[in-house]
Parts: sequence; structure tokens; C-alpha cells
Amino acid sequence: MFNERDAGEKALKGRSLHKHDMGLIDRVDLPAALGLLTRLPVSVDSNRAMDRGAASAWAYPLVGVVLGVILAASVALMQWLGVPSGISAGLILAGSVILTGAMHEDGLADSADGLWGGWDRARRLEIMKDSHIGVYGVCAIALSLLLRWLGLVAIVSVGAYWVAFIAIGALSRTSMVVLMAILPNARAGGLSKSVGRPPTGTVWLAIVFGVGFAILCGYPWLILVAATATAACGLIARAKIGGQTGDILGATQQVNEMALLIAVVMMVT
Repeated sequence: MFNERDAGEKALKGRSLHKHDMGLIDRVDLPAALGLLTRLPVSVDSNRAMDRGAASAWAYPLVGVVLGVILAASVALMQWLGVPSGISAGLILAGSVILTGAMHEDGLADSADGLWGGWDRARRLEIMKDSHIGVYGVCAIALSLLLRWLGLVAIVSVGAYWVAFIAIGALSRTSMVVLMAILPNARAGGLSKSVGRPPTGTVWLAIVFGVGFAILCGYPWLILVAATATAACGLIARAKIGGQTGDILGATQQVNEMALLIAVVMMVT
């Protein structure tokens, strides 16, 4: 299986992407992306996945689509069973956390603690690496869960969850690929450093998928929202720590998800 973050980091660490591995798409990319970003039981050729590294990042938006479909199907079942919208929203929020192993929530908490709890770059990075959670992290997680639950309740209530979940899942994970490419690594180690920086073609393919699913789902305005949220996260990370880390990428996904949920609610209610 290739679905543990620690295993993924160890597998990817120290491996470089050679020219013969630089094909834009490989059969291992989607399973590798699912294994890295979710806890789904995915089997993958780990050696090939190690060689691909960040070249598989084009599939990150597709991971969001897979998760969106799973969550939307779960809501449809609960609605058929007569589960109230508020409870349905709470259950799929919990399901989202379980499916991703709280990976992005962890990044949000660590980023909030480090970026606002440290007085210089070195101290901020040190705090972000610490496994303990501080006040900023607790507040960030609490606000994230509250805002996302409120957004999900509104979307489920009007029955717009299929297209919304797919578009938000794709765009919020496209943001991670963009920051991986445009910002340098803030530290010499860590998951983001071990995965590497995606080639230009990989980034554009991820953008095509993210933008494409937003348009197909009928939410082209979400593209501007995602771009704004991603730019804000990137500018803050650049100013505070000089680049991105795995925590910053996770936080960026969470910020995008919150912003996109709010935008969808404004559109459908």
C-alpha cells in the first residue's frame, strides 16, 4: 500500500527525477497521488512512484475529484435515508478528515502556529516542525471546521453538492501544485522538499484539470476565487518563511476549500 505520509516521505526522499522519467503522464501518477494525499487503500509501483516524484502532481486535482465524488455519493445516500442536512454535512466533514488522514488540517494548524507564533524565519520553521499544537493552530482548526460545516450545510440543503464538491476538490488541490512550482522550498528537508518541484508541463496540466472541472461543473467564477486565495497564501508564506513547505501546501488547500465553499454558498443561496 502507498497511503501513509511517513512511508511516502521516506520513499520519495533523496530520489531525483531523471530525464527518462520526465514523461508528462505515467500510469503510476494517479495511484501515487491518491496514496500521498489520502488514506484510500491504493496499490502502486512504489519504485516508479519514487522516480516520478513531483511529476505526478498533475493528478492532485483528480484526487480532489475522487474525494468529491465519494463525499457527494455519501450525501446522496444520507439524503435518501432522510438524514437532516446539518447532520449530513457534519458526517461528510468527518469523512473528509478521515479520508485524507487530516493531512491538510495538520498543515493548517502547523502553519498558523509557525507563521504567527514565531518572531523570525528560523523560529517559524522550528515551530511548524514541532508536533505540538498551539493556540493559533487550535483557533485555525476550529474556525476551519466551523466555516466548512456552515458552507456544507447550505450546499447540501439546496442539493448543489455534486458539482460543488467536485469543483472545490479539484481547484483546492490545484492550488498546491501551483505553490509547489512558484515558491522555493523553505527548508532543506521535509515532505515537500522530498517530493520535489513539478515540471512546467505538470503544473499546466494540473491547472487544466482544475479549471476544466470548475467550468464543467458550472462554476467558472471559482477559478478567480482559487487564484486569489492561492496568491494570498503564497505571498504570506514568502514573506514569513521565504517559501513553501508541506504544511504551507496543506494550509493552502484548506484556505482554498473555505474560500470556495463560501463562494459557492453565495452563488446558490
